[in-house]
Amino acid sequence: MQLQINALSKSYTKDVHALKNISLTISQGMFGLLGPNGAGKSTLMRTIAALQEADSGSIFLDDLDILKNKTEVRQILGYLPQEFGVYPKISAERMLDHIAQLKGVGDQGERKDLVESLLEQVNLYQDRKKYLGTYSGGMKQRFGIAQALIGDPKLIIVDEPTAGLDPAERNRFYNLLSSLGEQTIVILSTHIVEDVSTLCSSFAIIRRGEVLYSGEPETAVGEIEAKIFSRAISKAELPGYQDAFNVISTHLKTGQLYIRVLQETDPGNGFVPVAPNLEDVYFSYITASTGIPIL
Repeated sequence: MQLQINALSKSYTKDVHALKNISLTISQGMFGLLGPNGAGKSTLMRTIAALQEADSGSIFLDDLDILKNKTEVRQILGYLPQEFGVYPKISAERMLDHIAQLKGVGDQGERKDLVESLLEQVNLYQDRKKYLGTYSGGMKQRFGIAQALIGDPKLIIVDEPTAGLDPAERNRFYNLLSSLGEQTIVILSTHIVEDVSTLCSSFAIIRRGEVLYSGEPETAVGEIEAKIFSRAISKAELPGYQDAFNVISTHLKTGQLYIRVLQETDPGNGFVPVAPNLEDVYFSYITASTGIPIL
């Protein structure tokens, strides 16, 4: 199974270009779409989910033309948007049963088994009788994941799915997504680099509607091996270092400002080589596209 996106563009006004000639090939497994807020990730997700029109381009899931066959797409799609509402005075159990009916699961016994299984997967079985309006933010997120899995979808889209999850919930969610990725295409849209490095076998970096990089996390990190250096400086020294070096990120640790630079050779000047990671890859592409390091 393969999702092929070709030359996809979308503008909201003549000055707001949400997607600019996006082309991606996404195979079975976990695919991470990484970018800052406002990068165009949600627009791309909604377009793939047949919830809005594109101005130009095409999207095919194998032989299925997604942009021209919206009804068929929705039958095989599991979608968890970044923000979604719930009916506050209905239980999770009843709501999932209703959604399963809408998805074509007609047999009552089959629906019961399906709903119980999904609630177990997302660790909500003990809370299945509670009204959705009483759920915490993390519980609502897990309920959203459960409803996205109804109907045995062939394509699953999750937009910023770990927002609001505590570390234990996030780890449980990681395991769930990883198991799903073994048998379907799962697109994970996020601005959290850790989500991509933990889960995804391939990924893309997007900013201002354009793909800056597409490939495998390990390959991307390997491309900057022995090219990342760090040192501690004072805040007052930062502008001078930004002028002299390719500073891609800064962070404070125990009151000390540390900078990370991307250089082909050892810059000396008190810098020490450090092991690169996917965050360095992400920051290097975002910084190169803006000229501004991630502070």
